[in-house]
Amino acid sequence: MYVCSCFGVTEQQVKQHAEAGACTPRQIASACKAGTDCGGCVRRIQALLGRGECPRRELLERRTDPLAAAVAPVAPALPEAA
Repeated sequence: MYVCSCFGVTEQQVKQHAEAGACTPRQIASACKAGTDCGGCVRRIQALLGRGECPRRELLERRTDPLAAAVAPVAPALPEAA
């Protein structure tokens, strides 16, 4: 089924871009132009992406959140060879 009739983008294509790491409608637009003409498909793209289901988003939040970095486990130092 088509999501974006302006550029002929299907649900399957949006899902493939999401699996490849596109977590937001803007990232989908960068990948395939869907949502960049009339904008009528943006809500459908948002629905396909879901909320909070992007594993890359969690990684990015950990990198930018100083509190998360402070509580992240740290690997113990290896003993030095004599």
